[in-house]
Amino acid sequence: MALIPGSGKNSEEKKAAQDDVLLREIDDAVREDQYREFAQKFGKPLLGAVIGGLLLFGGYLFWDSRQETAMEADSERLVAALDQAEAGNLDSANSTIEALAGETEGGAKAAALLMQAGIAMDQGRTADAVKIYAQVAADEDTPPALRDLASIREMSASFDTRDPAEVIARLEPLAVPGNPWFGSAGELVAMAYSEKGDTKRAGTLFGEIARSEDVPDTLRSRARQMAGLLGVDAIEDADAFINDQRTPAGDGAQAAQ
Repeated sequence: MALIPGSGKNSEEKKAAQDDVLLREIDDAVREDQYREFAQKFGKPLLGAVIGGLLLFGGYLFWDSRQETAMEADSERLVAALDQAEAGNLDSANSTIEALAGETEGGAKAAALLMQAGIAMDQGRTADAVKIYAQVAADEDTPPALRDLASIREMSASFDTRDPAEVIARLEPLAVPGNPWFGSAGELVAMAYSEKGDTKRAGTLFGEIARSEDVPDTLRSRARQMAGLLGVDAIEDADAFINDQRTPAGDGAQAAQ
């Protein structure tokens, strides 16, 4: 019987295909055994880690929600105390703030204490206010910006009884252009230099404050006047300054001409 052309080749291809299928089955079986062995060794620890992670994440979400709720409640109490103070009910506002300051920490506590000190100043209790400002300024848990503000207000409230050198030492690090408290701290430092008799440094600092566009206009105006008294020209554009100083009546009269 004659062989059919190509039949040998087809037989070899069929055998190769069968071998390939067999190898795949063996490979799958080996992988399955490896997965089973991995699951037996590490399945429970991994499952525990996943469950633990989910519990931690859920706990964080719960804590964060509680924190946000507490912050909202503290803010509402601060606003309520502020409304009471603006309405003239200082004693009631002080009671609200005192309770809040004793129950909170961090920024909320500092804000409450600063408001309490402000109420003390309005009531003429300067010594109490200075004590509270000093407490906030020394509290390392208070945000730095609020600590700086407390230092400035402490020095301002007690400036007449402080040694000028102490005022300069406490506030000079804040009395630099670019610092958020440059204007307020700089004015007190310049006044302290003037008290010491160092009119040159006082005038120079007043001039820097007057030329700073980041400082409120009222403070710039005071600094400009003080710089002028100390012999420092703090007016960069004389024409613009003259225009700013014109009164509405003068503008109206000029317009009518």
